[in-house]
Amino acid sequence: MKNIKRILALLTACLMMIAAAGCGGDNAADSGTKAPSNGKRVGVAMPTQSSQRWIQDGANMKQKLEALGYEVDLQYAEDDVQAQVSQIENMITNGANCLVVASIDSSALVNALAQAKAHNVPVIAYDRLLMDTDSVSYYATFDNKAVGTLIGKYVEEKLGLKEGKGPYNVEFFAGSPDDNNAHFLNDGVFEVLKPYIDKGQLVVPSGQTDFDTICTLRWSQETAQKRMEDIISGYYTDGKKLDAVISPFDGISYGIAAALEGAGYKVGTNWPLITGQDAELMATKNILSGKQTMTVFKDTRILADKCVTMVQAVLEGKQPEINDTKSYDNHKLIVPSYLCTPVAVDKANVKSALIDTDYYKASDVGL
Repeated sequence: MKNIKRILALLTACLMMIAAAGCGGDNAADSGTKAPSNGKRVGVAMPTQSSQRWIQDGANMKQKLEALGYEVDLQYAEDDVQAQVSQIENMITNGANCLVVASIDSSALVNALAQAKAHNVPVIAYDRLLMDTDSVSYYATFDNKAVGTLIGKYVEEKLGLKEGKGPYNVEFFAGSPDDNNAHFLNDGVFEVLKPYIDKGQLVVPSGQTDFDTICTLRWSQETAQKRMEDIISGYYTDGKKLDAVISPFDGISYGIAAALEGAGYKVGTNWPLITGQDAELMATKNILSGKQTMTVFKDTRILADKCVTMVQAVLEGKQPEINDTKSYDNHKLIVPSYLCTPVAVDKANVKSALIDTDYYKASDVGL
């Protein structure tokens, strides 16, 4: 009988320990995702994990929002538009109090965002403007036309265009046609460089300069590589020198570089000037090795900070900080925006722009 009592006592103790552990697990989950300290939930919809910058954007925002006590539902749609629609709809269904959306296709989320508006869920467009909807409240981004202007002015300076130098053979690439940023960036590039095309200082042997021809769906490295291969085989097989390739994104620049390498171009001999955007780690290494000439650095930590303060203000019923109320017309309304400032980076200022600011460690880039 004593043995039975002892066994029962042990079983009871074990059950109590299991129950305690179970409660502890629930509490831990509650403190993270189920019951945040301030009771507010933020849905963050990102386009893809195929680009380093979006991984950093999502991680930075999640960390900062959770530090403020918000529950964060961070989702990546891997460039699948319908997947992003479903993710946003699920965020609304699951009780999101605010949505942050970096869209894949800026016009494809109209119905999903209408659901957000119907549920009184404010929406903040992140880096990519949400088009054709009145359901977006604010926009946090970098000055995308300024990104293009930086690229254009860099090329202008390095080729000595203001001094009348040339002619130079150049080719142009643009971003994704369903991303409004691509249009702003392209406008900035051509505002600087088109006068030199008109004067004959810049020559485009392919003749490809209109946006619909030079755009790159989903900012795809593979698509850019194929187009660059076609340009080389179609217009540069007679020994014609290629002086510069204007790329709007580091990922596109990788495709351009791969096509050039495949065609026998070599860094230090006949390698052209290649631009980029985002200061990805690989691009930074390529700049130091000479495979890419420059990139435009958009410090995603700053953008994440600004977006987080927007979210906080909105959820506290306050007015977020805005510095642009004129530029971003999404065909339904002019979206109040906060624009961060981009920085041009090449070999000369990699250290000051990216290492000294702790964006990368010197060892990350081989310094």
